[in-house]
Amino acid sequence: MAAVKEKRNIRKEIHNKLDDNVMQGALAKFTSEYPQARLKAYANVDSIDDLRDDLRMMKRWSVDHIDALADEFQHSVEERGGKVFRAADGEAVKKILLQICAENGVKRIVKSKSMASEEIKLNGALEDAGLHVRETDLGEWMLSVAGQKPSHMVMPAIHLNKEQCAGFFEQELHEEVPSDISYMIHTARRVLREEFLSADMGITGANFGIAENGAIGLVTNEGNARLVTTTPRIHVVLIGYEKLIPKVKDAAKILRLLPRNGTCQRMTSYMTMVSGPTPVIYKKEDKWVEEMRKEYVILLDNGRLEAAKDPKMKQVYQCVRCASCLNVCPIWRMVGGHVYGHIYSGGIGAILTGLLGNLEAFSKFSDLCIGCRQCTTICPGEIPIPDLIDELRARYVKKYGLSMPEKTAFQHILTHRKVFHSLLRIGSVAQKPVQSGKFIRHLPLFFSGMTDGRSLPAIAAKPLRDRTEKLCRHNPKNPVMTAAFFSGCNMDFVFPDTGESVVKVLQDLNIAVTYPQEQTCCGKPVLGMGDRETGKVIAKQNIEALEAIKADVIISACPTCAETLERTYKELFKDDPEWRDRAAALAGKVREFTSFAAEQYKKQGRSLPQAERGIRITYHDSCHMKRGLGVWEEPRALLKMTGADFVEMKDSDRCCGMAGAFGVKYSEISKPILHDKLENIENTHADMVAVACPACLMQIGGGLNQQNPRIKVKHVADILAECIAER
Repeated sequence: MAAVKEKRNIRKEIHNKLDDNVMQGALAKFTSEYPQARLKAYANVDSIDDLRDDLRMMKRWSVDHIDALADEFQHSVEERGGKVFRAADGEAVKKILLQICAENGVKRIVKSKSMASEEIKLNGALEDAGLHVRETDLGEWMLSVAGQKPSHMVMPAIHLNKEQCAGFFEQELHEEVPSDISYMIHTARRVLREEFLSADMGITGANFGIAENGAIGLVTNEGNARLVTTTPRIHVVLIGYEKLIPKVKDAAKILRLLPRNGTCQRMTSYMTMVSGPTPVIYKKEDKWVEEMRKEYVILLDNGRLEAAKDPKMKQVYQCVRCASCLNVCPIWRMVGGHVYGHIYSGGIGAILTGLLGNLEAFSKFSDLCIGCRQCTTICPGEIPIPDLIDELRARYVKKYGLSMPEKTAFQHILTHRKVFHSLLRIGSVAQKPVQSGKFIRHLPLFFSGMTDGRSLPAIAAKPLRDRTEKLCRHNPKNPVMTAAFFSGCNMDFVFPDTGESVVKVLQDLNIAVTYPQEQTCCGKPVLGMGDRETGKVIAKQNIEALEAIKADVIISACPTCAETLERTYKELFKDDPEWRDRAAALAGKVREFTSFAAEQYKKQGRSLPQAERGIRITYHDSCHMKRGLGVWEEPRALLKMTGADFVEMKDSDRCCGMAGAFGVKYSEISKPILHDKLENIENTHADMVAVACPACLMQIGGGLNQQNPRIKVKHVADILAECIAER
């Protein structure tokens, strides 16, 4: 992949997309309807996860044997009369193709949709050589006329409406074209049939290539790919190594998932298998002749073979290019695909951009992945997209380093607990001119946008760590166990009242609570930016602080902190035996608060006073809570114990838009996501929304404070503590 050298103003691009009413309407409608439409397509499937497992295992085997598969595929293609070339990069592809064109007198080319050809910017090179090139996929054709790139891997022109498409038709055909879909389809047929019949060469991509027999598969809905492969006298297939699979039967593992995930169909309109040259009739020197069609297959590397040898990044080979990860991505929903830069958009696009040779381009938009993990629940190949993005961020930092402000904040402040906490205490005083109760409702000058429609939380005058000595005096005399409370930064300095509630609930469960004063930030902000060395320093500080307490269990009421302590630290020290073992021992004690409390109340046969009777409560699932820790039933069970009228909200597990620093850095994206969440909350007619994550408490609480203060937002721990106080 050639390096993207153009200077980009990402902020300006984001604002332009947020102001694009056509795109906003199209993506809002599509992403709203997609989840249910997809599930409907799977209605006759017993287990979606079983299908995903089958695909993942097949693709993993394929990448582990990629060299042998490529050799077998080439042998099979050439045994059937085709010719295979192996191209190291995009320039090699162009050279091979132009040579084929010159040798065969090619003047006119028709193409079906191929992301690989977009990746290497093939069309421009062919046109510069004097060749006539026509995209025959309707969306791709419109984009080529508009001078735009695809915004989606399956539906490249999803960001356009019919009026815009009619305008592009008129621009291209120099005739009046009404914005009537049927008329435009008829017009496209009329124009493209002439292109198909006069073309010398057809170029396609491939959804898969089968090593066993050399066949390639094309999964389409428009039928243009079938015409591209059958009417011209030459067929060229451009296929990446990641598309190779071992056997014919393995194609079914893709076909059972790709249409359902990509277009919500059990099967697309066309499933074409091409396995070698076939006879073709065409006009040669004013005479109709019948000859064998020539078939050329170009295997594209462009960084793929290096990725195949990478123990972690080879998981990208499990991608079948269905783009379902985009369809559920809250950021893609707001900004579309073009903001991501090169060709591939969304989280998987960021990975492909970075992996195929352009780590610098990746860094420009990698923080548009907020780690909500919605994509991981839907990906047919079960690719851990956020984890791979974190890996690439770490590689970028290792190669290029951090910016000076980041380096100062991470390496000179967060690693020094007393300095960090002193600055927070100073902040609690400095904020007073703009503070209104527990919120900052308005900021002056160029900071004003940060509080437009959403209040920010104020830093507490007295942090939790200054309250715990008094709190812990109320520990039970004969506890059933001891617990170390890891509060995290937010609960320590922003929501200390909630921290008190956690302690009170644990004490009610006859558990003695200790607060390790040496604990500091869990390190997630640092690790999320790719600075693993600083993350290790912070992790060691926390491991030592928590080890010293020798508690039976470590409780965190912040799911991000819980996931970091339980899982991330072990991965961080995987190559350091001493600290790996210490991190593993620590992880074995870590429990998320609501799941632990629900378990203990059930185990002890305890109930809560029905303090919330008559109050209507809904619940928002934190991303890290549900998809990171797998906890969602327990907080609901606790809320129902309070006697409240519990009601589910629509899309309860859709991200609220905070995502740590993202909510501040990209407030222009964060706030529209929050708006959708608040709308879903309001539609439940609830009096209160419960959360189990301090960051969600911050985001939703700030939004409701300005937009609907009637609805209260509380951490589950606060609600439980209020019930206990009624005893």
